[in-house]
Amino acid sequence: MIKFGTSGWRAIIADEFTYANVQRAVAGICRYVADHATGRPSLIVGYDPRFLGPQFAELAAKIGVSHGIRVLLCQEPAPTPAIASQIIALKADGAVNFTASHNPPEYQGIKFSTGDGAPALPDVTREIERLIEAGGSSGKGGGTIEAVDLRPAYLADLASKVDLEVIRKAGLKLVFDPLYGAGRGYLDRLLRDHGIPITTIHDRHDVLFGGHAPEPADEHLHDLEVAMKEHGATLGLATDGDADRFGVVDAGEHFISPNHLIALLFDYLVETRGWRDAGVAKSVATTNLINAVAEHLKLPLYETAVGFKYIGELIKQDKVVIGGEESAGLSIRHHVPEKDGILACLLAAEMVARRGASLRAQLDTLFGKVGAYYPVRHNLRLTEDVKVAFVERLKADPVSFAGRQVRQVVRTDGLKLVLEDGSWVLFRLSGTEPVCRVYAEARREQDLAVLVEEGKRFAFGS
Repeated sequence: MIKFGTSGWRAIIADEFTYANVQRAVAGICRYVADHATGRPSLIVGYDPRFLGPQFAELAAKIGVSHGIRVLLCQEPAPTPAIASQIIALKADGAVNFTASHNPPEYQGIKFSTGDGAPALPDVTREIERLIEAGGSSGKGGGTIEAVDLRPAYLADLASKVDLEVIRKAGLKLVFDPLYGAGRGYLDRLLRDHGIPITTIHDRHDVLFGGHAPEPADEHLHDLEVAMKEHGATLGLATDGDADRFGVVDAGEHFISPNHLIALLFDYLVETRGWRDAGVAKSVATTNLINAVAEHLKLPLYETAVGFKYIGELIKQDKVVIGGEESAGLSIRHHVPEKDGILACLLAAEMVARRGASLRAQLDTLFGKVGAYYPVRHNLRLTEDVKVAFVERLKADPVSFAGRQVRQVVRTDGLKLVLEDGSWVLFRLSGTEPVCRVYAEARREQDLAVLVEEGKRFAFGS
């Protein structure tokens, strides 16, 4: 069966991700769109730089035409947030986006976004899965295909939400690493168009993404750190394969945790935008530093299951200043209800420019106000037998963990154990990769190792 996980359907190319299965999946989406459109249905079809992206997009466009859909077909790789932005601007009924985001290069995927620009919610994807399984008619035809360029309108929208003049006047030295992904020619072009110099690396098409997953995590940003040192850069900015995730490296080549950056930006946006009539959203796996900042600012906190679609709903309802996940996804008030790595990088640059202090220095200041928080995540690959036993262990309610009493058991998503000293550990199976994720957070950095080791023992049943 084709199943939509946390963020769409992903599979290995030529294994499960085949032309036949793509045809089935897109036909199900097109039937859903045609059934729910109030007028003539329209659909954006886009792709990131992965292998066979343009070919899969062409196939999807033809299937859309067979279902009477007006297809707006991207002519080059496009960031997921640009697609989300233009669903809204062009009043489309949704988008089919061929991307596996930050997954390794052997993966492809399909993200379906609804007409509000948000990732499809579970009730929608369940209906699409039902239509895929049912199969049936290919439609009556009558659709059209139009070429579309998403870049100009999306960049203009970003320019209205970020203070580019503050960045320009600060004279920051910036390096950008799109990791060969769809962010190429977006973030760097916007800055150059506004007189802000920036050095770009990995600025070419490579379906193998340099031989590793296009994930802007610390272990994949060595080349960015080298380039920063060569150019004496203030800040290094990175986006993933479809540019919905971010990575930020501070002066001195210090990687800044996405957890910490989201908390910093929450504090910064309230300070500079004056948004005191909304709160903050975070997933259950994301740092409690955000909880502490919300309490300090006396603003509401919303905690969701993992998956940006849940945070996107709160952005649509204008309930939050910012919403973010530890996996490096965020968006802000009055922006798209979808992760935007390009926006995140631009806001980080604006914050450094306006405050005149490095991100590490700003984080130390924030810790001084609300206390220190040190989060980490580990991915564990489990054999099928171990996975079955692990799922059973998730049903338990431990009274102690790592020598500490369990103060609270949270089952919003997986199993989260909040301990008596405020530290916590969370176990959940990934919705996008065949791994178990172990998240932990301690109030003292030296306590993390014990939590992580105990977490691994729990996962493997040792």
